[in-house]
Amino acid sequence: MHDWKSELDALVAETMAFAKAMKVEIELPRPQRKEIVERGGLSVPVSDHGASERDEIRKRVESFKAHQERFMREREEYADSLLRRIRPITKS
Repeated sequence: MHDWKSELDALVAETMAFAKAMKVEIELPRPQRKEIVERGGLSVPVSDHGASERDEIRKRVESFKAHQERFMREREEYADSLLRRIRPITKS
């Protein structure tokens, strides 16, 4: 049976030495101003750096609720019209 702890320690040491040998410069993205692109009635933020996300979420929730209410009204109107057409047929 192999001594897995010593192999693990050697692997960790080798990985740490490799990571220290690598010189990687990471360039952080610059914050961009917020732009809103209109797509199908929804406002989509292009960049959210420093923007009021809470307002954007509130607007989207309100839009979603209005959309759902419209669907519910349309379903009820369709069901009512269907029942009005069926009632004369079923009374006979």
